[in-house]
Amino acid sequence: MGEKRRIIVGITGASGVVMGHALLKALRRHPQVESHLITTKSARFTLKYESDMSYDEFVRLAHVVHDEYNFAASIASGSFVTEGMVVIPCSMKSLAGIVSGYTDNLLLRAADVCLKEGRRLVLVPREMPLGQSHLRNLLEASRLGCAIIPPMLTFYNAASTLEQQVDHVVGKVMMQFGLEHEGFKPWEGYHEPVEL
Repeated sequence: MGEKRRIIVGITGASGVVMGHALLKALRRHPQVESHLITTKSARFTLKYESDMSYDEFVRLAHVVHDEYNFAASIASGSFVTEGMVVIPCSMKSLAGIVSGYTDNLLLRAADVCLKEGRRLVLVPREMPLGQSHLRNLLEASRLGCAIIPPMLTFYNAASTLEQQVDHVVGKVMMQFGLEHEGFKPWEGYHEPVEL
């Protein structure tokens, strides 16, 4: 694979594109990582509603940016070796495509490649509440080998800002690839008994 650790980042149209941006920023801090980005049309639409960033500013952090419909892209083939892929946020539509093998865009094809090659595939599903079809698809994704990291609020790290909550999710994602994130505060346990 060479010196670089290639990690694919897929960003869908679910709410929470800021998490994808935070992940790209965190990956940039690891010089051994080469990030490959795919954004869907819906993600670009959501970006306009959830951020003041331009699309060009958003994608600037990625090493390589792929067109959503370029099926001739390097990441569309299993012979292009990567560490795996993160879909952050992962819409329920993309989740359904991943578990059914319906690869009608490059994001879904890259995820399918990771599954067939036995590479890490991390999904950060964003929906609330979760319906039965969503839960069924998440269970199937887990059975296929995906790591499911829902962006749930955390309180043990005393997070008081949205940025700290996002950092926690990004840290959990990066742990899946053995990477550290400076904004992540892991649980270290209590050192003294707690009176109840």
